[in-house]
Order: sequence, then structure tokens, then C-alpha cells
Amino acid sequence: MDRSDRGLPRREFVKRAVAVGGAAGLAACLQREEREDVPQAVLAPDELPTRQHAWNEFLSTDDHGNDVPPRHHLLLALEYVGDGPADAAEERDQLEAAFQTLERAYKRGNEGLAFTVGYGPAYFDRFESDLEGVELPDPEPLTALEDPALDEYDALVHLASDYGHVTLSAEEALKGELEDLNGLAVEGTLEGVFEIAERRTGFIGRGLPAEKQSGVAGIPDGEPVPEDAPMFMGFKSGFRRTQASEDRVTIDEGPFAGGTTIHLSKLNLHLQQWYEQDSREQRVAKMFSPTHAEEGFVEGAGHNLGDSSRVTEVADAADEAARRKGTVGHAQKTARAREDGEPIVLRRDFDSTDDDRAGLHFLSLQRSIDDFVTTRTAMTGGDLTDGSVGRRTNNGILQYITVANRANYLVPPRERRALPEPAPGRD
Repeated sequence: MDRSDRGLPRREFVKRAVAVGGAAGLAACLQREEREDVPQAVLAPDELPTRQHAWNEFLSTDDHGNDVPPRHHLLLALEYVGDGPADAAEERDQLEAAFQTLERAYKRGNEGLAFTVGYGPAYFDRFESDLEGVELPDPEPLTALEDPALDEYDALVHLASDYGHVTLSAEEALKGELEDLNGLAVEGTLEGVFEIAERRTGFIGRGLPAEKQSGVAGIPDGEPVPEDAPMFMGFKSGFRRTQASEDRVTIDEGPFAGGTTIHLSKLNLHLQQWYEQDSREQRVAKMFSPTHAEEGFVEGAGHNLGDSSRVTEVADAADEAARRKGTVGHAQKTARAREDGEPIVLRRDFDSTDDDRAGLHFLSLQRSIDDFVTTRTAMTGGDLTDGSVGRRTNNGILQYITVANRANYLVPPRERRALPEPAPGRD
């Protein structure tokens, strides 16, 4: 950070500090971020849920009962450098100590820290045994219109907090750069087991995208992102009734019962037409549905919608909207991928300005990667393109995003999160 950063608004400065990372980024963040006391854990590690992804009971909620995600996010992509996970008792103890350090140092949730640890197909490929009870395919392009980089990292750590300095401190502790974390001794690190191959950062929350939009590729000049928007495209997402429950996305049998899977996509946003040519009514129609636009369902960013985006009311009319309106909504299409009327993926995605480009790290949890593929197929809307709706144009928000990366991970239950074996307990 240099002198030119001194005039930045505090939250913009924190975003830059998190993106820079390292000791310099942490020091800068600590200087500028509001230094409220961050509480240590109120539960011992053995009192926490078996599910790593059991965040919701610890998250804040809004007036409508929607879970409010932490504002700052950090993704650490890891490569295994240890001696060999087939005989890694000491390394497992070291990693588990590192993860328990985080759990003891911070209360779980927005005001402290929430995190998960997942493992990719590349990690499990080094074992002789097949992965038991879980299908974890290599990532692949999911439409003919995309050509993403396919991540082959061994593991992924997702850190989230309302405070940027918390995610940075957790990262520095994992790297072995801190002796103490929030007043507690650091008892384990990633050193000698994993190296951080890539770090991705992001944010979500009312007002944050508006503060971070200036000078970012993919967003036109003039600061068009509304002040009340929690995401760059100007609308709220993550309504309680459009999200799968944590029960629905949990693996329910086999050695990894209590775990889940992650699909992670890095998306680049192209919002010049979105804000400079499309009208407000067109944006509502493409994000939600033509009915939402015609009936005036959405006020501002959509906070008025309560705990439901009302897309279930129009999901069955997607084909009619495509034929008669010439436009079909993103949420309208996606809502068709339900089981017994309930969503099958739980989104924990967030915006990003990594590389000074507007982006979205789309992170979803699901019992099976097939559930994500089903949902993405519905979003693609290939069955709706016979008339005015094209493969990208007027087809939800597809023309405004490019898929840059895809990755799949298994998130084991907490007791197996340190270098899991693919077939635990098998002789």
C-alpha cells in the first residue's frame, strides 16, 4: 500500500488490503479497518457441528429471516507438497491443529470467522483407492459457449468474515507468519504440507459493490451500481426460499456423511450494456422474469421481496416468456431445477475485483456435483432458444458473464478434513 491509498474510503482501502494480502496487507488493514473487539470462540472445537458447511445457525439474519453472508471472503487454492497422504499421521495432526486454532481464535459466524476446507479430484488421484461414496468428477466446460481454465488444485480453504483483517489474520496464521491469533497461540500451520498456489478475494453486502466499482474493468464509467445493491449487477440474491437447506446439500451416507461438495466458478462480468443500454425494466426482466418487470415486483435492489424472489410463481412460464415476451429471466430459468419443489444447491457466492476486473466467484454447495450441473443446465436455457431468445441474448444474464475457471471439491465432515483418505476405514 502506498501514499496514494491514504485518501481512499475505509471500505475500499480494506478491499485493496485483502486483495494484496500478506503482512503488508494485514498491517494496512489493521490501520484502517474499524477495530472492534473480535470475539474468541464460545464453543470448543468438539462442540461444533460435524458439518464444516454448517454456517447458517451462526450467521446474522435480516428482517425477513434471510441469512446474511459475511462481507469479506478469501479463497486459498492449495497444492500438496507433503511426503505423501497415504502415510501422513503427523501431517494430519499438524493440519487439524491449524484448523482448530482458527476455531478457537474466533467465534463462528459473521462477527468472527466461518471457514471450510475442501479437496479436489487431483488430491484423491494420488491414492490407489477410489473415492468411496461420493462422485467427484474433474471440472469441465458445461456449455459449448465456454472455454474455462479447469482448476487442478489439491485443496481449497474458504475464509469468510465481516472483517477483512480477520480473513487476512487467519491466512497469515495458516502460513506460519503469526505466533498469536486473536490472543491465542498458533498451534499448527500449512507449512511443509500445502503451499498457497492462488488466492482469490471478494465481498458481498449492501453498499460494498457501489464503493468498489470505480475504475474496474467490466463496469462502465459513471458509477452505475446502485447504493443499496449487495452485488455488482444491482440486485439482491440468496433469498431464503430460493436456497437449498444445509440438510439438502449434505451427503447423507457413506464415509463422508456430513460433508458436501463445492462447485467453484470464477466469472468475469461485462456490464457495459447492462447499465448503459438496458433499461431498468429490461434488467429486472433478465435477472428475475418479464412478469417481475411488468408487475413492478422489484423495488430498488429487491430488498422489498422479503424471503422469496417470487420466481417459483413464474418458473413454469419460462417457455411462454421466451415465446411471447422474447426474454426469459435468469432466476426464472434456474428455479426449474428443483426437487419436490425445493432448491438443490446452496449459493455462497460473492463479487470480486481481483485483477481490477469486475467478477463473481460463484461458490455453490450441493450433495452431488450432478445437482450443480442440473441447476446450471436449467440456467443455460438451451430448451428455450427456438424463438427470440438466443443462446446468450435475452437469455437471462448469460450475455453479461464469461466463465473463466471451474473447479470441484469435496468438503469432508470436520473429523476427516485433514488430509482425508478416499476410502476411510477400508483395510
